[in-house]
Amino acid sequence: MAPRTKTPQPPAPHAADSHDLIRVHGARENNLKDVSIELPKRRLTVFTGVSGSGKSSLVFATIAAESQRLINETYPAFVQGFMPTQARPDVDVLDGLTTAIIVDQQRMGSDPRSTVGTATDANAMLRILFSRLGEPHIGPPGAFAFNVPSVTASGAITVERGNKKAVKATFSRTGGMCPRCEGRGSVSDIDLTQLYDDSKSIAEGAFTIPGWKSDSWWTVRTYAESGFLDPDKPIAKFTKKEMQDFLYREPTKVKVEGANLTFEGLIPKIQKSFLSKDRESMQPHIREFVDRAVTFTTCPECEGTRLTEGARSSKINKISIADACAMEIRDLAEWVRGLDEPSVAPLLEALQQTLDSFVEIGLGYLALDRPSGTLSGGEAQRVKMIRHLGSSLTDVTYVFDEPTIGLHPHDIQRMNDLLLRLRDKGNTVLVVEHKPEAIAIADHVVDLGPGAGTAGGTVCFEGTLEGLRASDTVTGRHLDDRAVLKDEVRKSTGALEIRGATSHNLRDVDVDIPLGVLTVITGVAGSGKSSLVHGSIPAGENVISVDQSPIKGSRRSNPATYTGLLEPIRKAFAKANGVKPALFSANSEGACPTCNGAGVIFTDLGMMASVSSPCEDCEGKRFQASVLDYHLGGRDISEVLAMSVSEAEEFFGSGEAAIPAAHKILDRLVDVGLGYLSLGQPLTTLSGGERQRLKLATHMGDKGGVYVLDEPTTGLHLADVEQLLGLLDRLVESGKSVIVIEHHQAVMAHADWIIDLGPGAGHDGGQIVFEGTPADLVAARSTLTGEHLAEYVEE
Repeated sequence: MAPRTKTPQPPAPHAADSHDLIRVHGARENNLKDVSIELPKRRLTVFTGVSGSGKSSLVFATIAAESQRLINETYPAFVQGFMPTQARPDVDVLDGLTTAIIVDQQRMGSDPRSTVGTATDANAMLRILFSRLGEPHIGPPGAFAFNVPSVTASGAITVERGNKKAVKATFSRTGGMCPRCEGRGSVSDIDLTQLYDDSKSIAEGAFTIPGWKSDSWWTVRTYAESGFLDPDKPIAKFTKKEMQDFLYREPTKVKVEGANLTFEGLIPKIQKSFLSKDRESMQPHIREFVDRAVTFTTCPECEGTRLTEGARSSKINKISIADACAMEIRDLAEWVRGLDEPSVAPLLEALQQTLDSFVEIGLGYLALDRPSGTLSGGEAQRVKMIRHLGSSLTDVTYVFDEPTIGLHPHDIQRMNDLLLRLRDKGNTVLVVEHKPEAIAIADHVVDLGPGAGTAGGTVCFEGTLEGLRASDTVTGRHLDDRAVLKDEVRKSTGALEIRGATSHNLRDVDVDIPLGVLTVITGVAGSGKSSLVHGSIPAGENVISVDQSPIKGSRRSNPATYTGLLEPIRKAFAKANGVKPALFSANSEGACPTCNGAGVIFTDLGMMASVSSPCEDCEGKRFQASVLDYHLGGRDISEVLAMSVSEAEEFFGSGEAAIPAAHKILDRLVDVGLGYLSLGQPLTTLSGGERQRLKLATHMGDKGGVYVLDEPTTGLHLADVEQLLGLLDRLVESGKSVIVIEHHQAVMAHADWIIDLGPGAGHDGGQIVFEGTPADLVAARSTLTGEHLAEYVEE
């Protein structure tokens, strides 16, 4: 008999290969309700659910936050002292984490000197290139930097070598900053008539600057009692010297009523206090004053390039660094490809790779000198992606927050390819998304809900895309929703005429935007939609613009304070109880003295994360105990702030607590789909979609006939888009004109009139390629938008 051979047993799996899951158990961050899930590593997982269901709380505030916290803890305590401290998320177990790289929608800094080039290191590489190859040679890379001023200094220095000896020395540094505009590219011209009334004296209240009252000692009285000016003489009768001191005097110490203060000319004071700030962060009345009093014109010395004449004179193949930064990036990439210089080969290769990444990600239409503050949320997010595309890192977790925002359906496929490429390199990719085209590429889907806010925070479904489609969740039911073209469109009542628009890439565009209807402006990313709407529609009292700029607010701000709702509520409480309204503010007299109205006590532990614990005195209610004795309609102020918007709408709508002014604001919040938010929820915990809808609700109370909305479906679930369309219809039916910049096909199909820009992006766009009804666009299929809309709607 032949000997029996044993079949070889497969080798036991290596212990290191057993960690293929990211395990989350008992997550309770924000509205999460003890969520436990297991996510596969080296796969693409998409998180879905209605806006406010807890997606960001799970992905960003739990998984990504803990990964970053653990990495920070690997640094020495000394280094940790300089890093932002993060508290451990409220979760029982987090296992199998890898290094997390977060690519979110936060807008890039709007510093006037921050550009696409400075934000991506492309400018740094260009500066080195010109310092090596530019003719004539003008100096090191700093000589081409518009953030570096030229400096010259001379004097005596002491050299401590043997006998101490004073030596004369001179020092100079060549910078590229234009001295006239200080690297900003524009100069400001201040209209003096908007600052003061020259027929009055300072004592009579000549200043017309917001906040400058005639009795404010820190500003007006400094001018009145400085000794340089006659406070009782009308400004028009000032002598030449008085006028020079009044407008331009350098900061000088003066004594006013025994206090040491600084007197400074009006022009430099206005420049420091108003013009050094980002316009978007200003309060509305301050922004209005700046728009009225200041005109920005292109710097005549550098012609808007921000650079000195020397930096502009040095050229490579007849191209200066200013010309290179003004080119569209795809053209610049071709120019760099044509440079053949072995001495800088590694630099050219790195620069080429960065520029090609811009083109690949669909941003080839941008220029490096584009201010980063003017990028949309979607553009900013894709600019941040660029540094990761060519990365050699593997086995890391990439976390994306709606990467398809601001993308035309035509561009979404390209973004999908990039996400799959990151996954195929062996990375874990976590994506928060609403678009069905992006959900379609998922290896694994996690659906949170079922509702928003307190009605959400649970996992409704976990599994494959087909499983989600078959499930009875809100997302599953709406996944295959298709819009239907309207049988009849509304007729316009007039037209907003735009003639010869040339902002950015627009090519002398003439267009009539119909009024009294819902108009949708569409086109691929970079085709000129925002330039047409924001750059060409005259900003007047009749136009209300709701853009994507972020809401400014601390953890003390909440929907009640942001919308102005708290004002009538405080007055009603004060009137009902015969006390001051300030008692019912947690930021004023009514605040709990122990926690100063924050509701929590923060304990700073140096380089470790600060610990927050509920205040024991007020039990997190934020108010003094005596304030909670005052009631309105049987509720105290802390109970009112704990109500949801829907609950509060009912409470303040009738009966003893009826407050018409408050009810009107609450109605608008319910209208935009925020009925589930609690009135006292900190703004810092709201998602991007919630913040934009909150902003829309506040603007709905403004008196204006034309509403301009910039991608209002941002952060909205498929189910919420229907509610938004209902809101837009109600606005139009109330006599308003609504102009929407949008990529969502459901909004396009619902429009009365469509204006399509293109045909491409950048210098391939900037033209009107279609004007008409959605039905005509679908029938013609003559543009990219027409093709995608025809595929989307039900035939």
